[in-house]
Amino acid sequence: MIDETIEEIREMQTHSSSVVAVKAAQSLAELTERDYVTVEEFERDLERNVSALKRANPSHASLYNALQEVLNDVQGEADDIDEARERTLSTIDRVVEKVETGKHRAAKNAAETFEDGTTFLTHDYSSTVMEAVELAVEDGADLHAYVTEARPRFLGRKFARELAAIDGVEPHLMVDGASGLFLPKCDRVVIGMDCIVDETLYNRVGTFPLVAAANEVGVPVTVVGSSAKLVDGGFRFENEIRSPSEVMLEPVEGIELENPAYDATPVDLIDEVITDEGVVEY
Repeated sequence: MIDETIEEIREMQTHSSSVVAVKAAQSLAELTERDYVTVEEFERDLERNVSALKRANPSHASLYNALQEVLNDVQGEADDIDEARERTLSTIDRVVEKVETGKHRAAKNAAETFEDGTTFLTHDYSSTVMEAVELAVEDGADLHAYVTEARPRFLGRKFARELAAIDGVEPHLMVDGASGLFLPKCDRVVIGMDCIVDETLYNRVGTFPLVAAANEVGVPVTVVGSSAKLVDGGFRFENEIRSPSEVMLEPVEGIELENPAYDATPVDLIDEVITDEGVVEY
């Protein structure tokens, strides 16, 4: 399961960073089914697999934090193999609950900020923003949504399709470059986040120009996500450079294809960040 999870994370078959963190933590349960002679041997294997899972996507802060918490709470704390196994499983359960609870609470807090009749613009696919929209509609709000395609993987198309299935939401799908044209029609921009590190928001590429354009036309920007994605230290963001084939199937001589997964947005361009712990204003 660990090897399959590493490959899945590398291939981005799982798109939500919260889901990535949960799957990675849960995959470590496989180690409790292996045979070890000593606690030290178990801990070495745990550390090796935690490192491998982190390396699968070094851009996800929530992945890093979840795995590091499992390692910290197990390493050096057990007297025998059985205790190490039990401690690993209980820590995994606690970490998973923390990630999922944080995500749901952030969505609930964000839902309360959607007024009836709001028109918002969003970029890429955020499961937390999606949940916030669903909760807002359940509470009686009718919403209009403008959704970017989020090239080159077109995750925005998935977001728009799911919005179309919600009674009370009128979705509009647009190419990424059209955001400046439609921003004046919007009351706000609402996006998810990969993480915020050192006063910088890292999110799906295309976020920075969208947020900069929103600032230019006076549309407030809200970022939604678990507080676990706000990182003070211990984590260094590394951008993921994806395959050039996502941009152009056949390479062309003389052209270097650039396909970064994320870009960096200064937090002073953001009006508020809504997390499970409340609202942070910039």
